[in-house]
Amino acid sequence: MKYFKRRLENELERASKYFSAIILGGPRRAGKTTLLQHLYPEADYVLLEDPDWIARVEADPKGFLDERKLPVILDEIQNVPSLFNYIRSRIDANPRRNGQWLLTGSQEASLMQGVTESMAGRAAVFQLLPFSSEESSKVSPLKGGFPEALAKPAAADIWFRSYVQTYLERDIRSVSSIRDLATFRRFMALLAARCGQMLNKTDLAAPLGVSVPTITQWLSILEITGQIILVPPFYENFGKRLVKTPKLYFIDSGLLCHLLGIPDEKTLSNSPFRGAVLEGHVASEITKHRLHRGNDRGLYYFRDRRGQEVDFLVDQGNRRLMLLEVKATKTPMPGDGKTMMQLSSSIKGYKISSYLLHSARGSEEDPSILCEGVKAVGMRQIHSLL
Repeated sequence: MKYFKRRLENELERASKYFSAIILGGPRRAGKTTLLQHLYPEADYVLLEDPDWIARVEADPKGFLDERKLPVILDEIQNVPSLFNYIRSRIDANPRRNGQWLLTGSQEASLMQGVTESMAGRAAVFQLLPFSSEESSKVSPLKGGFPEALAKPAAADIWFRSYVQTYLERDIRSVSSIRDLATFRRFMALLAARCGQMLNKTDLAAPLGVSVPTITQWLSILEITGQIILVPPFYENFGKRLVKTPKLYFIDSGLLCHLLGIPDEKTLSNSPFRGAVLEGHVASEITKHRLHRGNDRGLYYFRDRRGQEVDFLVDQGNRRLMLLEVKATKTPMPGDGKTMMQLSSSIKGYKISSYLLHSARGSEEDPSILCEGVKAVGMRQIHSLL
């Protein structure tokens, strides 16, 4: 498959000049291994999922590391977390050799626990998500950004079905002792139908016949393994009573469409979930834009007790906020920007920019004035705004 340049490349190359280790997390099949092997083609490589390799490492970790030629890519290192301590010792013995240990993992919590306990100050930590529309023109709300799904679009449905099955069997069971995978699949489908909504655990638990603590655990697993985004509300008091419940999105809109049973553009255009899919796609694109540049997510939403809501607030630093509304329309109307206009007038001490993102294509994507202080722009232009 043709290699596509990733936006994270510059940050990884910069970090490798100053840190002994690079930690690259993110969901499975997002392209972590491909990226590191492209940047470091001469590096030794070991996939730490093979049972033979895992047994060998656990039996003789020092011997395993002695046999490695630096730099080395240790893929899915969360499977042998004991290696972190031995790698730390080798880094401390030769602290001026930077960019030698290239480590990947698909389970954020266990990986970060190892970093926190053993590699603090020695490793630069990044997260790679599937392709963004900035990185590949093939990315879309329907197809998402997973490299293999984009490379073989005619078989994307087979790929997503296999991905869910493999993901369930491998990652879910390794993170938790979930036994009823059929119910967990129903849980994922239920989440897909609630994409873009405020999280209500009781509402999720009832139709599945499980407890709220179980729902909490399952949501945590999906976050840990990089499948969903929980977007918190923006808490700063703008003189309004604010809600404090996060909204839920999937990290990949292609996976979301698969779970919703949306196979093609025609079905998507007529689906009652079209607005939620487009909104989720924008949430994913913002997250990718920021994380792939080494920044924190900085993504929020706004809703007050009266029901006034703005889909997204992006904290751009230096007291700058971007307000974004997503509309599944090619003809945005001035009234669509009313809430952003009202909210921006009540925000003090920030520089505000406000945009309504719509689904028009071609020349219609060029920014235009929608109402006072609000511009309308096609959602394909999201990265130029950020």
